[in-house]
Amino acid sequence: LGETGSGKEVVARAIHLRSKRAHGPCHRVNCGAIPAGLIDSELFGHERGSFTGATSERKGWFERADGGTLFLDEVGELPLHAQVRLLRVLQDGSFERVGGQKALHADVRIVAATHRDLHAMVANGTLREDLWYRLAVFLIHLPPLRDRIEDIPALATHFALRAATRFGTAPLLPTPDDVSLLAAYPWPGNVRELATVMERAVIPGNGRRLDVVTALGPVRPAAPPPPV
Repeated sequence: LGETGSGKEVVARAIHLRSKRAHGPCHRVNCGAIPAGLIDSELFGHERGSFTGATSERKGWFERADGGTLFLDEVGELPLHAQVRLLRVLQDGSFERVGGQKALHADVRIVAATHRDLHAMVANGTLREDLWYRLAVFLIHLPPLRDRIEDIPALATHFALRAATRFGTAPLLPTPDDVSLLAAYPWPGNVRELATVMERAVIPGNGRRLDVVTALGPVRPAAPPPPV
């Protein structure tokens, strides 16, 4: 659970790589990017001829992730009909392809992520309560970057070096003044936004320095904490 850009996919891949499933596949599925009519086909696959355009058999993401990890990003975006089928495969590992009549099985670790309030979704009926209980086995709350500014120096250095490699410049490192500017910014886009800012800072510096001031634009100081 965490805001957009806070690093949910990074954590999912870290879980996979540090587990006994590290030798298996690790796939990411953006549940919010799949058209509603194709969700079943994408997740569970389809048989040839099962619908118009199904010219061949296709394995879904659960079959492709067998023995590994399936990262369901933005799981809160799934419509109710897809939640029913997801619940079944979470319960016993079985599913059927679209147009199929044979029960298939997949041994998959599920890591699900969302930036939405799933408790509120359960309350208003847009998320099945039984699916919530299946997904919420172990919750990991990722704090926004503004609440962990101690991570900014290391992250800024990492992204600056990555940007230098991408643009073919000499290694460029943020100065203490750069870090102070970065620490004062509220980071609505979290770590993803920081990566973009450090990449942007390379361009106006002409490969000789990081122009963090230009990359940030007008810096908005972080809001002071509320009075106790």
